[in-house]
Amino acid sequence: MTAQSLGSVLPGARDRLLAHYGPAADEWLDTAPQLLGEAAERWKLTLRGYYDAGHSSIVAVARDLHDTPVLLKAWYESVRYRDEVTALRLWGNGPAVDVIETADDLSVASMELVGGRPGGAARPEREAQMVAAVIQGLHAVGAKQGRPALPRLGDHLQHTVLPRVTRRAVTLDLGRREWLVREVMPELHALRESPARTTILHADLYQQNVLFDARRNARLIDPHPMVGDAAYDWAFWSVYYDLGQATFEAPRSFRTGIQ
Repeated sequence: MTAQSLGSVLPGARDRLLAHYGPAADEWLDTAPQLLGEAAERWKLTLRGYYDAGHSSIVAVARDLHDTPVLLKAWYESVRYRDEVTALRLWGNGPAVDVIETADDLSVASMELVGGRPGGAARPEREAQMVAAVIQGLHAVGAKQGRPALPRLGDHLQHTVLPRVTRRAVTLDLGRREWLVREVMPELHALRESPARTTILHADLYQQNVLFDARRNARLIDPHPMVGDAAYDWAFWSVYYDLGQATFEAPRSFRTGIQ
């Protein structure tokens, strides 16, 4: 039993992980506070509280011996832990969050707390342009890393994305846009990656995964990393970054990054 414990995980976090992983995650959620406590003791950190975010991990805020705030993250899937830590280390000294410590036996890592607080610092007015530049920089660093031991985009497209699109095209009420979906489906299956654009992808470029530090520099967190065509990240970002914003507002940012 560890000396530190934050008690049961927050209800919202439990609900999100159960929705994502199913009932199999229930037992792990009961042990997550102990995993975080053990990691905190190992790294001489003081736990301060949970941060209610994420669908694949439990996150807490702690402070080190110098009273510097850090983030502790415990993953349900050891594979997801390994892939995320691998990518963040390959992006080291780039525009991504820094990994401080890792515990492979616990699938827990301590990381820089971007902006000194959960959620990062305030977002600047030229957010889109700054994020586009950061994505471009991340791809430039990733392109120099050869072929690391990360999942491949082609497998993700074949086994996850395209079956999901096909299933939703059949089950959802598409209304007047149904003809457009039917037209584009053959084109989706004909898409091919360009080896010249191969890099390490973030592949989860929602707005909540792009934070700003105290100097208003954009920093990427929580990747779902894989190796593949950079166009995938640009397409994901232009559509999913902020679903409350019309996608027709994104092309200028898209062009900025794909030069």
